[in-house]
Amino acid sequence: MKNPSPAAISAIKVFLFLLCLLPLAHLAWGAWQDALGANPIEFVTRSLGTWTLKFLLITLTVTPLRRLSGWHWLLRLRRMLGLYAFFYGSLHLSSYLWWDQFFDWSAIAKDILKRPFITVGMSAFLLMTPLALTSNAWAIRRLGGRRWQALHRSIYVIAILGVLHYAWLIKKDLFLPLIYFVLLALLLGIRAWWRNQERRGQQAGKYLTPRRGRIIPLVVRR
Repeated sequence: MKNPSPAAISAIKVFLFLLCLLPLAHLAWGAWQDALGANPIEFVTRSLGTWTLKFLLITLTVTPLRRLSGWHWLLRLRRMLGLYAFFYGSLHLSSYLWWDQFFDWSAIAKDILKRPFITVGMSAFLLMTPLALTSNAWAIRRLGGRRWQALHRSIYVIAILGVLHYAWLIKKDLFLPLIYFVLLALLLGIRAWWRNQERRGQQAGKYLTPRRGRIIPLVVRR
């Protein structure tokens, strides 16, 4: 599939933007219809957290899908997906601070220290914040390509913390956390395999064997 035209990519972005709002619209409709169950606050908070994790995994899927399909234009959608992960994470945190704790900061501090899944969740959100703040062209120019990439690789740690946060929250029924763990392991594993293949290729390209059998170093640009 060849790269779509700029107009087509713009249309895809608009469609994706609206599509990513559907989970929030569904929760708003459920609240309007009083259809969020016996504990609507818990339902909304958990739903927002689940969608945060889903958007993290979807964001991590973009690069493998691009490499396997050759659709390089998919990278132009990755920033929006990552920002939506932060958006739903912010709503998830806000619902906890507001509806669950009523901004009781002493109780919140005790909760963070005593409950591991809260500690892990807060850590993940803190790590997400600089990624969201630097998801723009100005930050890329300011930080430089390598430093910016090094910073944004923390999404791997964030996703791991997100899966742990979800698993420790659920506790009993670990079916869904296991699915998320397997998906994350697959996404990280394929990256590790690609990286290993690239290193092997670089090592193999550093040396040439001439006719007399001598090994001569060969400089290869990355």
